[in-house]
Amino acid sequence: MLILKPIAHETIWGGKKLLPFCPVKHSHLGHLYSIVSNGEFESKILNGKYKNKLLKDYFNENKSKYNLQCFNEFPFVIALVDPADDLSIQVHPDDEFARKYENKSFGKNESWYFIEPPENGWLFNGCKLQSKNAIQNKISQNKVEEEIIDRLKIEKGDYVFVKAGTIHAATHGALFYEIEENCNLTYRFYDFNRKDKNGNTRELHIEKALHAIKPELKSKTQKYNDGEIKERFYSTRLYENKCEYKNNSQTLECLTILDGESQIDNIKIHTGMTIVLEPDEQIYLNKSTFIIARPNTK
Repeated sequence: MLILKPIAHETIWGGKKLLPFCPVKHSHLGHLYSIVSNGEFESKILNGKYKNKLLKDYFNENKSKYNLQCFNEFPFVIALVDPADDLSIQVHPDDEFARKYENKSFGKNESWYFIEPPENGWLFNGCKLQSKNAIQNKISQNKVEEEIIDRLKIEKGDYVFVKAGTIHAATHGALFYEIEENCNLTYRFYDFNRKDKNGNTRELHIEKALHAIKPELKSKTQKYNDGEIKERFYSTRLYENKCEYKNNSQTLECLTILDGESQIDNIKIHTGMTIVLEPDEQIYLNKSTFIIARPNTK
C-alpha cells in the first residue's frame, strides 16, 4: 500500500475546517489534495519501497499491471474542499472541446459527496436560459447570479455528478469530498468581483466558457445507499464506521479518510489522507468513515 502525503492549497475562497489536517501552516484552505498528479501538484509517497518518491513514478512503472496504460497520468484527482465563500461560477470543457482547443486528451467531469451541506442549502448548478446568445446578453448586463444560473438543493450525504459543460459553483459553508477526472481546465464566467491578496480581480474566461457551456445540463442528487456509483473513469463507494477493508478488485483502489484517525507504518492516518491499495491488500483502521475510489479499467 501507498500512504500519500496530503497537499494543502490555499485559495481566495477557502475556510478553516481543513487546517487541523494540513501538513504545513496556513491561514485558510480551499483544497486538501489527498491524491493528485497533474504537473501543478504531485502526491508524495510516505512509506514502503517508493518512500519519498512521487505517485507519478509509481504509476508510470506499474500502470500496465493494473490495465491502466491507457492513461498518461493517474486518471483522477481527490481532495476535500472547504469553501468559506462561494466559488467562482464556472464550467469545465468536454472531451471534444479539450482536444480541439486545449490539446488535452479529455475534458473534465467531477463528483462531490457532501460531508456537510452548504449553509444556504443549495449549489449554483444548471442554467435558467436555453441559448448561448441569451447567456452572453445577461453577462453583459452583469446578471449572472440572478438570471443565468440555477440552484440545486443539497443535504448532508448527497452525491452530485457534475458533467462537463454544466455551469456550476459550490457555495459557502459546505465540506465535501471531490473526485475529478485529471484535466486541469476550468473556465470562469463570474467571480463576484472579488480581489486576490494583491488587490487584483481574478482572470475570467468568458469566451471559452460560452463555447464550453451546455445550457441544457443540470446535475441531480443521489445517495450511496450501500451501493457503488460508477462514472466513466472511476467508481466510488462509501463506508461508514468501518475498521478494515480489502481490495478484492484487479486494479488499484484509493481509500480516502473522511473521518477517523489511525496509525500505519508509524504514520498517523487522519481525515483528508488517501491510501492506495494494490489488489488483495488489506488495511486495518480504527473505526473510520472513508470512500473507496477505483479507476475503471478499459
